[in-house]
Amino acid sequence: MVMRLAPGRGGFLRPFGCGWFIREYLLGNGPEGSTSIDPRRGAAQADINFEYKEALARATARERSERIISRMVLSGADVTEEEADRIYERELKRLSRKFTHMRYHSFLMYFGVLKRLGWVEPTSETEPSAIQDNYSEAPARTYYRLTKLGIGAGTELWSNPLFTLYPEVGSSHMKKD
Repeated sequence: MVMRLAPGRGGFLRPFGCGWFIREYLLGNGPEGSTSIDPRRGAAQADINFEYKEALARATARERSERIISRMVLSGADVTEEEADRIYERELKRLSRKFTHMRYHSFLMYFGVLKRLGWVEPTSETEPSAIQDNYSEAPARTYYRLTKLGIGAGTELWSNPLFTLYPEVGSSHMKKD
């Protein structure tokens, strides 16, 4: 008997949350194979978003390749490390980046919640930014880092910053048994 493992509503969960990733990234931990940064310097929002998308793609490709390899082993095949790496690389190439991330505007809205909570702050560092084609000058890219408040906020709070900012909304969205 085959049982479909899908949530009743809300879709499949991502391998890790955006809040957790931002926190770990700005702490300089280089989560899920992303680039390690200097936590005092911080990073620009576009860079954080790019690293998040790529980390999600790697994690999703890893999960898919593990499922494929598991089925192969259960059917009696002997899978070498080289073959496993090829399967992972194939799955990584096949994966649409639109499938594994929130859109950039949604990321900016999410990051705005972190700013309102006081968990991230702009550093004094900026760098020039450019817009393609013949548009007017683009605003500078601002670097952000974690505040002491953001570092001290627990995993539970980082798991859903929107509910942390608006606790009255959170209870109406929780699943009732």
